[in-house]
Amino acid sequence: MSGHSKWNNIKRKKEKTDSQRAKIFTKIGRELSVAVKEGGADPNVNSKLRDCIAKAKSNNVPNDNIDRIIKRAASSGEGNEYENITYEGYGPFGTAIIVETLTDNRNRTAGNLRHYFSKYGGNLGSTGCVSFMFEPKGVIVIDIEDSDALAAEEDAIESGAVDFITEEDCAVIYSEKDDYENVYNFFKDKNYKIISSEIEMVPNTYVSLAAEENSKVNVLLEILEEDEDVKNVWHNLK
Repeated sequence: MSGHSKWNNIKRKKEKTDSQRAKIFTKIGRELSVAVKEGGADPNVNSKLRDCIAKAKSNNVPNDNIDRIIKRAASSGEGNEYENITYEGYGPFGTAIIVETLTDNRNRTAGNLRHYFSKYGGNLGSTGCVSFMFEPKGVIVIDIEDSDALAAEEDAIESGAVDFITEEDCAVIYSEKDDYENVYNFFKDKNYKIISSEIEMVPNTYVSLAAEENSKVNVLLEILEEDEDVKNVWHNLK
């Protein structure tokens, strides 16, 4: 399993400006609110909320902010108007793309996504057109700049992870979806610095393109990620 696609995503996250990070915080806050409304405010019994909290922390959302969002959502019913909708399509040069959204206006969101795909050399497809190429996996990225990569790999084996890949100053750890929480807690308890952690749609195979073609696909990916209704963008570009 290649970690290149994941590492490209991480590098883009590290390079975000303050305004872009604020937008990420807003999106995660919306996810937390919806998770509370759907399953309650106790992460011990609401696995979706538990995953959202882990995602928020890995994106450096302060604990006070997380607690405030959860309490507000639990008391006010916030999140009623939003729904999770997943879209699928092809980017330039046949790249497969899955876009997870959280929206209060599905017509607006679908129209925007259709416009992005069309304008930047792709096309929005029907449900199932590319999802068969992906599999949900737990993906945990840890900082190993000051750590022993070999020791971290041994810990990954002990934790029950299915793959461990080093990329520059970090390591990407893959787990089966059902084992994600245990693997995450294992590394958290070991006091590793977790850069990001989430259930992701991981492609079974990756597409390699020339630099110029790769750049064109990345333009579409970045445009999609900037949309306020878009929660996650998964793709098979190496």
